Parts: sequence; C-alpha cells; structure tokens
Amino acid sequence: MSQPTASPQQIAPSFGSVTLEHYLSELGAKVPAPGGGAVAALHAAQAAALVAMVARYTTRAKDAVHRPIVDRIIEAADAAQARSLALADADAAAFTAVGAAYKLPKDTDDEIAARTEAINAALVEAARVPAAVVDEADEILSLAAELLPIGNPNVVTDIGAAADAARAAAMSSQLNIEINVGSLPAALGDAFAAALLRVDTIAARADALHADVLHAVRS
Repeated sequence: MSQPTASPQQIAPSFGSVTLEHYLSELGAKVPAPGGGAVAALHAAQAAALVAMVARYTTRAKDAVHRPIVDRIIEAADAAQARSLALADADAAAFTAVGAAYKLPKDTDDEIAARTEAINAALVEAARVPAAVVDEADEILSLAAELLPIGNPNVVTDIGAAADAARAAAMSSQLNIEINVGSLPAALGDAFAAALLRVDTIAARADALHADVLHAVRS
C-alpha cells in the first residue's frame, strides 16, 4: 500500500485535527486546497470507519466463531482509515506544490528547465496521492465484502454505505489522476495506467455490494 510522504508545504492543521465545520468552510472557500482530492481521501476514510464500526458490532457471543476474521477486519479497517486521512493531508500539500511549481521563474533556459522539472515532479506527486486513494478504496471494499456475510445484520446498511463511500473515493480519484497525468510526459504518466484501469472494476464491485445489502434489507 502506498504511503503518503511528508512535505514541507503540507497544509496545517491536519484534517484529522479540525472540526467538520472548519473543514467544510475551507472546502467551500475560494482557496486552492482542500478540493476534490482531499474529499476523495476522506470518502475512503469514512468507508474504512464504517467497516470498522460494523465489525465492532459483530463481537457478540453469537459471533465468536467469526471473531478471528472480525478482529482482522477491525485492524485492517482502522489502518486504512489512518492512511486515508493522511492522504487527505498529502493531497492538499501536493496541490499546493503544483501551484508553486507553476509560479517558478522562466526567464532563462536554466530557469525553464528547472521549472519544467519541478512541475513534472509536483504533478507526479499530485497523481500518486489519488492513486494511493484508489488502493485504499479497493482494500476497504474487499473488507466490506468479506464482512457482509458475517456482520451484525442490525447494521448491515452501514456496509452498503461503506461500499458507496469507497466507490466515491475511487471515482473522484480517477478524475484527479486524469487531470494531472494529462499534463505529464507519457513516460511519467504511463505509471498511473494500472490505477486508472482498476477504477471501473472497483465501481462495479461497489455497486454489486450495494445491491447485495439492499437485497438483505428487503428480504
């Protein structure tokens, strides 16, 4: 699983330490970040939290036979939540770095070369972060699907909500990968082809899981 890297330009404070009201205020403001990339990562974080919640409700005495699986899902979902939250911060930092790179001077050949290199490096990072969110969405969806047959039926709808959030994380990340890759040389952009190809599969799996949960609710 890809890990977000620290950046001196990282937006502070972290999304994990601000109120929801502050986050939404910043999201709705005329500022470069946060934007859709951070939203995608937070979709993944919420999906992971929902999976963890359903798993924790599946620790009743009657669930004892499934306890090893449930405990593993809890641990994996908690870790995915933490990674996704960190990716929201990394996305904001990456977007800021792209803007800074485009503002570099371009008056001489050396400056043009340095600026181009800086822009490409920033765009690669700006594509890497949503590609990592796709990884998280994929894993979270797998955890949700594994949990559905054994999860506490009283909170089964939250598995469906987790699938929908994971889907949103992947689809939104697709947009952010595409826009950054579109400005990169093919030699650099091709590295993200696999992540882009997985998005449609993730969306189809999420839709199928949503349908399975809906069937369970209606049965």
